[in-house]
Amino acid sequence: MSILIAIAALGGLTLVLAIMLIVANKKLYVFEDPRIDTVEDMLPHANCGACGYPGCRPFAEALVNKKALPGKCTVSSEEGRQAIAQFLGVALGAEEKQVARLACAGGTNVARNRANYQGMPSCQAAALVSGGGKSCFWGCLGYGDCEVVCDFDAIRMDAHSLPVVDVDKCTACGDCVEACPKDLFSLQPISHQLWVACKNLEEGNEVLEDCEVGCTACGKCAMDAGNDLITMVHNLPVINYSANHQRQDPIQRCPTGAIVWWDEKLGVVKGRESKKIIRKGERPMGNS
Repeated sequence: MSILIAIAALGGLTLVLAIMLIVANKKLYVFEDPRIDTVEDMLPHANCGACGYPGCRPFAEALVNKKALPGKCTVSSEEGRQAIAQFLGVALGAEEKQVARLACAGGTNVARNRANYQGMPSCQAAALVSGGGKSCFWGCLGYGDCEVVCDFDAIRMDAHSLPVVDVDKCTACGDCVEACPKDLFSLQPISHQLWVACKNLEEGNEVLEDCEVGCTACGKCAMDAGNDLITMVHNLPVINYSANHQRQDPIQRCPTGAIVWWDEKLGVVKGRESKKIIRKGERPMGNS
């Protein structure tokens, strides 16, 4: 008899718990629009964050809930964005593509090292040892931490140990920005073609002893730009991108090519008075 009572009690408890779960499921159920799954499948699954959301799933939710427009995904193709807009019946919207820009041109053929770093081949590790051994304290150390962390193969190290960004592959995820111990990378709208490829804060021709393409703070770019487009701050040109910056005249008289123009087809373009660098090998240490 006691066994039957125990079984009945257990069955009754199970029934009560099941009813409670059914009621809770109905009360706490949150409807999820099935279109979210469809839109997520239409996105590139880069999960890069370039749209301002932490991944493609949150961005799909924002699209379905009309908190964002498909144009914010600069990684998708134009056809892909159009397809999402048509599926949701919303405007395409527009968002300028952003890319990672490097504020340094001091590869091994133009910049000296003051010491030979020996240790883990990492910029982060080298920077902990007296700044990394490069004569220019602000310059790229060239061990490729940015290349390693880029999941989209958008960064490669060139023959002179300097990062080169493939703007077509760059998703503006920001991983390179975080990885660089010298804070040389920043995310910029692709229209920012006028660019200061240097972060050196010293002035005078003594800068050239450390790096042949370093900014000497001569101020010629600021003088030629006019209209407050360029201001010298701490011996370095600072571009006011809210002004008319679609001009190449500020680069023309730069003697070192520290301020450049990013051309979609030609790549980095330097001014007519910039020194031509023909050295293929590594620049020697010392005063030679």
